[in-house]
Amino acid sequence: MFKQIPITPKNILNHEIIGLEIKIVSSKNPLLNNLEGIVIGETKNTLKILSNNKKKIIPKNVCIFQFKLKNGEIVEIDGEKLVGRPEERLKRRFREW
Repeated sequence: MFKQIPITPKNILNHEIIGLEIKIVSSKNPLLNNLEGIVIGETKNTLKILSNNKKKIIPKNVCIFQFKLKNGEIVEIDGEKLVGRPEERLKRRFREW
């Protein structure tokens, strides 16, 4: 039987982020700062989030995100590390940030 590995701060880049709560900590676009929601989709360069019952498309490369994991931990990630197709990101190796 398949055993699912829980998402942790160390392995979040190797997991699916759809369904996680998200907050934009800082952005080159000041209108995006402090935007919160739930990740509902991901493409190579964008995240689609549901915020206040509205879908918003956020560019990955101009933001720093905070993700709330299922266990309540908060993880901050530079959007540059998320750029790329989700399936390709799972194959990459990352240094500790």
